Amino acid sequence: MTHGLSRRGVLRGAALTGGLTVGGALFARPGTAFAAPVIYNPFAGYTITQTWAQHRANGSLGGIDFAMAVGTALPACGAGTVTNIPNNGTGGHTVTIAHADGYKSQYLHLSAFVLANGTAVASGATVGRSGGAAGAPGSGSSTGPHLHWHMIDPSGVRINPLEYVAAHPPAAGLPKTATETSGTPDSTCYKRMQNWLRLTNGYTGPIDGVPGTNTWAALQRAMRGYGYTGPIDGVMGPNSWRAVQQLASGYGYTGPLDGVMGPNSWRGFARFLNQDRWN
Repeated sequence: MTHGLSRRGVLRGAALTGGLTVGGALFARPGTAFAAPVIYNPFAGYTITQTWAQHRANGSLGGIDFAMAVGTALPACGAGTVTNIPNNGTGGHTVTIAHADGYKSQYLHLSAFVLANGTAVASGATVGRSGGAAGAPGSGSSTGPHLHWHMIDPSGVRINPLEYVAAHPPAAGLPKTATETSGTPDSTCYKRMQNWLRLTNGYTGPIDGVPGTNTWAALQRAMRGYGYTGPIDGVMGPNSWRAVQQLASGYGYTGPLDGVMGPNSWRGFARFLNQDRWN
């Protein structure tokens, strides 16, 4: 079993950038405090092959199984701190995400860990790769490729993550921005951007939809994961915007990476900002 990053590499990268990016996902500097986590279901697009009730009926403490190909990137269901547990009995390679409120999330039967123990991650960051192929390293007792997900409450009791998500919906929070349709940034677009940056990149200013130097500096920090290598000076130039276009390309933008934000660039960026986790 090989970790994708050494702890020294994690700390060095964080010191250099004010945060850490791996494979386009953003991570916080170790010790960075996240807001109380919102837990979401990152696996809604996958088929459930064994329910919580079926797990319990089979003598398990409980879990939800999702069918997925070996090597699938596993997003963090909420912000927290990662701990890897190699060969965790029947669960095989297991990654634990400890959330700020005392709850924990665990993913089992991994084929690979990708982060060092103690890495602080934002919601949606990749924390491992799925596995489960029978007899493969890290699969534990699994007989076929899948991901097993469960949560643990602060008293140490395993709980159904889907029930938790249903019982703890995101606060109404910010409305969605119409920029996704119009292609023109509005104040709601900028508010959602500021809230995203507050949750993941250390922005501490107001959520007022009027971006200033601190907002833009936080955006530049976030863009380290999308090819931006310039100064964190809060002055958005072509290189800064080119990185934003790179992010937007993962959300439907298909135009050139030329550092000139047009309607289609803004639409792609707005699709990213309109995710529920940035409410």
